[in-house]
Amino acid sequence: MSLNNYQADILIVIQKYLNQGWIISFNFSLDARSNYVGFIQGNLGFLRGSRLFFKEHIDLQESLAKLSYSFHYQDNENNLIFRYDNAKHKPDLGYADHKHIKDEIIPSKIPEPL
Repeated sequence: MSLNNYQADILIVIQKYLNQGWIISFNFSLDARSNYVGFIQGNLGFLRGSRLFFKEHIDLQESLAKLSYSFHYQDNENNLIFRYDNAKHKPDLGYADHKHIKDEIIPSKIPEPL
């Protein structure tokens, strides 16, 4: 899969939820380093004012590898609802993929798009 195909797949999902009225605004950018490696980031504004901020550093040369990622969802008052990421913590968590919920961090795989 190329970076352009990956980008197109994301935009198809965004368009689906725009058409259904769940997403009312969005921005999206791609910083391609090659046909297979790049940085994707953006945010989605939802019907009731919540927002999802996302960023991925991906490598698609052999298979989809998300070198780093963050999916940060907050309510209409900018309060964290959850964040999935693989950022390193100090002290070390003992696992890379995790989810933040309020003051708690739990192991969790990255969610799949709907």
